[in-house]
Amino acid sequence: MTFNIEEFQNRFKERAEAVKNRPMPPIGGDERLAFIKQAEKDYQDYMIISDSVFEITEDYLVFKYKLDS
Repeated sequence: MTFNIEEFQNRFKERAEAVKNRPMPPIGGDERLAFIKQAEKDYQDYMIISDSVFEITEDYLVFKYKLDS
């Protein structure tokens, strides 16, 4: 099996969009706020991977993400 970084990053971009478009379950109060906060974190994490540049150095896959972007 070969590793395709572009496919990998595209999967993370798709996951980010899925989180962004995820319907709100019928919850309220504290559970609703927790759901929203978790969705925001998930979206951010997935987008960081999908928007990163990468390099392979000494058999390591290294992602670089500019923090002020």
